[in-house]
Amino acid sequence: MSTTGVRRVQPLSVVDQVTKEIRRSILAGDLPPGQEFSLREIAGRLGVSIIPVRESLRHLEGQGLVITERGKSATVAPLSHDDLRAVYRLRRQIEPELVGRACLLLTDRDHARLMSHLAIFGNERLGLDEIYEVHHEFHLDLLRPAATDWDLRMLNMLWHAAERYVRLAFGGRDNDPDEPHRREAAHAQLLAAVAERDPGRAAQAVMVHLDTNERIAQQGIAAIAD
Repeated sequence: MSTTGVRRVQPLSVVDQVTKEIRRSILAGDLPPGQEFSLREIAGRLGVSIIPVRESLRHLEGQGLVITERGKSATVAPLSHDDLRAVYRLRRQIEPELVGRACLLLTDRDHARLMSHLAIFGNERLGLDEIYEVHHEFHLDLLRPAATDWDLRMLNMLWHAAERYVRLAFGGRDNDPDEPHRREAAHAQLLAAVAERDPGRAAQAVMVHLDTNERIAQQGIAAIAD
């Protein structure tokens, strides 16, 4: 049996597991914007002590997903037009420049991996969590050849901050049978521009991609954030 595309599984610490689950709950809307929650209650639900929960919330606060105060319950960060604009302003400063350099460094193997992501985008049987995990991997693999560790730290923070806005904005489209095709086509267009190995063309394609997603996200949160 072929194992092509199967990735090595990395063991996660308790803190990593707790962080991943609380992040998933926030991004899925199970913990909605503005909701307060007790660290002790979350620890009880997850079957862990309060120590890894406290540590995980520090990571999530750094990603703009929660607000914590010493000795008080944590709060899911509210949705904000200004915060969303700030996230995309920073992404525009980082991603177009990186992809302009990365397009000259991506190998045939890199392109094959990116193409495999596209096929997953169009898979109608996958859930949102799986789709967004692949979406994260696609953009990471696209920029990785030109990215430093600091670039990746900043991008991961910005991507996680942007994801709940994008999920909300596109959530209403997920019942549309054409949405998987649209999602696949949008990223195929981006990848085609990168494959031309023209830094200016690749940077412009990423800029258009970011502009489109921010516009849709701003429209999607209007009724909630205002």
